[in-house]
Amino acid sequence: MAHAHGEDSHGHQHNGSQRSLLLSFLLIFGFMLVEAVGGWLTNSLALLSDAGHMLTDAGALAMSLLAIKIGERPPSLTKTYGYRRFEILAALFNGLALWAMVGIILHEAYLRLQAPPEVNGRGMLAVATVGLIVNLVAIRLLHSHKEDNINIRGAFLHVLADSLGSVGAMAAGLIVLTTGWTLVDPLISLGICCLILWSSWGIVRDAVHILLLGVPAHIDYQKVEQLIQEQEGVCCVYDLHIWTIASGQEAVTAHVVVPDGFGGQNEVLEEIGAGLARNFGIEHATIQIEESHKIKDQGICSSCRIDQRDRACGRGEQGCDKKENDTRT
Repeated sequence: MAHAHGEDSHGHQHNGSQRSLLLSFLLIFGFMLVEAVGGWLTNSLALLSDAGHMLTDAGALAMSLLAIKIGERPPSLTKTYGYRRFEILAALFNGLALWAMVGIILHEAYLRLQAPPEVNGRGMLAVATVGLIVNLVAIRLLHSHKEDNINIRGAFLHVLADSLGSVGAMAAGLIVLTTGWTLVDPLISLGICCLILWSSWGIVRDAVHILLLGVPAHIDYQKVEQLIQEQEGVCCVYDLHIWTIASGQEAVTAHVVVPDGFGGQNEVLEEIGAGLARNFGIEHATIQIEESHKIKDQGICSSCRIDQRDRACGRGEQGCDKKENDTRT
């Protein structure tokens, strides 16, 4: 078995992204306390729900900082990939925490729709306006780093949705102040719930996909397979797996069959490794070169794309497809 492993250029986060995360956390957490007190004093569910959202934003930022610090720890005998995958667990936790917050807000909104309480529109409008300014500052801090990893992207989306929530709270405060219609407050909070679900769904989906070792969304499985097959001397590729170790760090394993006695195995390996890095940004590839299908055929046949070149491997007409059919029968 041969192994090609490029240096992971994403092993450490830049100081700038950590600084932006820290400043955003301090801003969001500090104003979350102000908004929670303001929501309680004005009796505004929209403000309280937005404060709850800001609390989860602060939690997401704190988890991102923690994930970066833990991810910088080197690999060990028991954690051979290191600790960068902690960021995926942190992202999943943050997304589920948002869903729990939505449940609490929906329950309170239902109660208020049954009996709308008095709301201080002027105070609500003032607090929501300051909240929007804080969110816009945090958005600017995080924007240039939102593609660094799934946690920062999640935090950015949370803050973006929260800024829209602040706009909604401002609108509710203005309506209450000018018309006295307090029912708008729980209605706006329902809209904020939709924003929270929207901003968290993509993060939860991506985190679960990564944990299930799914093929990264930006990589076409068949094109990777085609790249390997098109190398000179390659007869067949099977047990091809592509997955994400952590954000920006993809890996590939595959069994590659060449003709018996083929002398260019090293060249095939080098070409496959270079092609994966050049075309797909995959720098962690483990390729097993074989001179027959014997290893594969010892058990139930793995998926193997076979074309006319398969005859060079000595399989003739009795190929992988026949064995699959016999097994299913």
